[in-house]
Order: sequence, then C-alpha cells, then structure tokens
Amino acid sequence: MEASVNEPDLAVPDHIDVQPPIETDVVIVGAGPVGLFQVFELGLLEMKAHVIDSLPAVGGQCIELYPDKPIYDIPAVPVCTGQELTEALLKQIQPFHPTFHLGQEVSVVQRRDDGRFYVQTSKGTSFLCKAVIIAGGVGSFQPRTLKVPGLDTFDNTQVFYRVKDPALFHGRNLVICGGGDSALDWSLNFVGKAESVILVHRRDQFRAAPASVAKMHELCEQHEMQLVIGQITGYEEADGRMTEVKVTGDDGVTRRIPLNYLLVFYGLSPKLGPIAEWGLALERKQIVVDTEKFETSVPGIFAVGDVNHYRGKKKLILSGFHEAALAAFGAVKYVFPEKKVYLQYTTTSTKLHQVLGVETPVFD
Repeated sequence: MEASVNEPDLAVPDHIDVQPPIETDVVIVGAGPVGLFQVFELGLLEMKAHVIDSLPAVGGQCIELYPDKPIYDIPAVPVCTGQELTEALLKQIQPFHPTFHLGQEVSVVQRRDDGRFYVQTSKGTSFLCKAVIIAGGVGSFQPRTLKVPGLDTFDNTQVFYRVKDPALFHGRNLVICGGGDSALDWSLNFVGKAESVILVHRRDQFRAAPASVAKMHELCEQHEMQLVIGQITGYEEADGRMTEVKVTGDDGVTRRIPLNYLLVFYGLSPKLGPIAEWGLALERKQIVVDTEKFETSVPGIFAVGDVNHYRGKKKLILSGFHEAALAAFGAVKYVFPEKKVYLQYTTTSTKLHQVLGVETPVFD
C-alpha cells in the first residue's frame, strides 16, 4: 500500500476495526530517547502528544540494541545504560501523560482541508493532529542475516541476531559470528559465563575497538575463548536441533564446531519503511530538514534525531535532544497559531513550574 502526505490510500484491511480518530495536538512517530524527550519539550509549551512506535516497547535503539551497555555522552550523566536512560526519560515526561501506541507503524499521513493531519497506523488507529514530528531513529532495524540454506529454521531458538536475555546463554557452548563491536563485546561478556565461547570471523582484521580486539586475543592466549578464521558454510542437526556448524577457512578446509547457540552480529540494516512514501524530501534515505526548527519539506511535519539530514549532522542522542527543543517551538505556530510563545527557563518560570506540577522554589 503506497501512502503519501498528498494522496494516501486510506484502505484498511477488513479485519481491522477502525475507531473514530483520536484528536491531539501532535503525533510523534518514534518512542526512542529523542521521541521521549520530544514529549517533554512539547509539554513545556502545553502541547499534548500521542506517540507511535513499531516496536513493542518504548526506548528505541537503546532498548532493542544495547539495554545493558553503558552510554557515556549524556550531559550531566557520567554513565547510564540504555535501559536506565529510557526509564529516566519516562519519569521526566510523567507530568505530560503521553499516550503510547506500540507495535504499529504509521501507514497514512494526509493533510485535511482544515490544515490538520489525518494519521493512520497499520492497526487502524487514527489521529487528527496539527503537527507531526518524526523521531523514528534511522527507521526499523533488520539484522543482516547469515546466508546458509535452512539456517533460518533455528531463528530465535538456536540462532540469534540480538541478545535480549543474556542469562539464556550462560553455561552454554556459544559460537559468535562477526568482527565488529557487537560481536567482540558479547564475546568478552560471555567469557566466564558461558561454557565455551568461539568467535568466528572471515579474516583476522576487526572493525571493533582496538582495546576489545586486544582483550580478545589475550583471552585466546589464556585459552578462555577461541578465535576461528573462516565463514560458516553449513551445519549438522539431530532430532530437530542444530548440533554443530561447519566453518570453512581460506585454506579450503572445513572444520566442525559443536554448539548450543549461534549468535550472529553482522550489523543491522536500517529501513525507513512507510515514511519513505510520505512525499518528504529525502537525501540518502534520510529526511531533509532546516536547522531553524527541523521542519521537513512538508509544512507542519518535523523530523528529529537520526532520521533527519542537514549539513553538519551528527548522529548523537544529545544532538537529537537539541533538535527536539527547536522542533517544539516550530510546532507551536501550527498548534497555537495566535499565541505568542517566549523562551522561559525551568529554573525560574512559575508558569513552567505549574506545567511540571512542581513548587516554585524560594530563593533568599
């Protein structure tokens, strides 16, 4: 189904029960850290938001890719995990009572004659709003899979492309594929926890942090783990379970490695998904925005975070937070066209204290 801002296909599958549209000020597409902070910035300006995300939980990449890995570049927070950052942002936006619509993609965006946008999701949930802010990261992530015929039979039972529950692999024989940070990080993480860890990479050069590569070689010398150079070309199974993988090296020799689980970290391929069909100006599969208010080529639609593109763009969470603040001020003219909005500070503004539900501090 092709849908755009101008001429969408409003057809909905027969099995979906479409309810009357939810009316709100702003619809945010994406519930990652930047999308969550966007709720806060809109809330300070008294705009209400509904948040849509294709993932089943809030947190975006932080939760999907590295919930337990430390993040060091959040201002005033020396270190936190992706999980901790998400929880802190959820606590911060509590005063604004956002509503989340998870596990669904936005499939339709249509401007109405009254200037508002009609937004509809893959589950038939629909909205009427005055502005749309896309905070969808780089889109939905699809892992680059290991191309071995029949291997997909074991997806999510013995073959995994993401680690959501590390305890599942403790005490087991693991084969880990890849040469980047994820492959090295998880290999090092499981040493001493798994029964055995064997890292398989097609060459002896790595894309990971040098310190991780050095640590991996050190553990191999100590016989705490193994490194095998080659590529997985097949597997053996018995009673419906994969029992070993076949690794073929540059010398043409194929070795058999017994295992319980195979973890593959070949990277993730971002896909912009239905957003690419909305009629927005794109550059290299990213949404082009201005740097004054991060508005797209369609008035009233904004894009913040990794999904957007402009000269000098840096894909950092803190950059997305800055963009969210300016996008909120840009959205005001659509939500409250007659209202004059002034920059206020949460340290001193009694109005913002009322919005946040906190007492105004008294200074001597």
